[in-house]
Amino acid sequence: MLEVEDLEVCYGDYQVIRGVSLHVAEGEIVSVLGPNGAGKSTVLNAISGLRPPRAGRIEFEGEPIGGRPPHEIVRRRLVHIMERRRVFPYLTVRQNLWLGGYNPAARDAREETLRHVYTLFPRLAERENQLAHSMSGGEQQMLALGRGLMARPRLLLVDEPLLGLSPAAARHTFEVLRRINETGVAILFIEQNVQTALGLAERGYVLESGRLVLEGRSGELLGSDAVKQIFLGG
Repeated sequence: MLEVEDLEVCYGDYQVIRGVSLHVAEGEIVSVLGPNGAGKSTVLNAISGLRPPRAGRIEFEGEPIGGRPPHEIVRRRLVHIMERRRVFPYLTVRQNLWLGGYNPAARDAREETLRHVYTLFPRLAERENQLAHSMSGGEQQMLALGRGLMARPRLLLVDEPLLGLSPAAARHTFEVLRRINETGVAILFIEQNVQTALGLAERGYVLESGRLVLEGRSGELLGSDAVKQIFLGG
């Protein structure tokens, strides 16, 4: 479904990503791991069109998307939920969700998709007319996920979905991600907690200083001494 090969990304003259390659198959859940500053978010930003690559190949369902603007990529049903939720604070829950389904590929089915989102997140239905900024962090994460689903994705990029959440809200968020995947949506996500991430993902990629240093099945990575060294030192 997604193929990234030899990706290079720069911020000005500073190269952040160096030769990263990864793939996501249809229906998979894949994690991108690494310490702070490893370049994880930059990889997702390049895939979704927020940061143009300097070199490399990005293909989604056989079509090149590297360097294309984000609105064109969303139309292909590749959707990016960014770090720290980024909801529209002074719009209601329903208005936030409705805007998520604005692109032409999703617009005609907004009512149907909204009912699906409310089934996944009953709390959002209860808070339909509440302003987003007045919700808890966990509720705003539900809203961000729901807004992403309104675009009817086939592949969902999720950047740090557990950031700042309570343990209960984090468990609920990961359970919802699993349920979303069961509907046929592939997921590529970033998470700092290695055990939590690999408990959800089937495979993982480990970045360090902008380079891909490890990849493999989740069980293999969990038992890897190299992973322990990267995240724990020594």
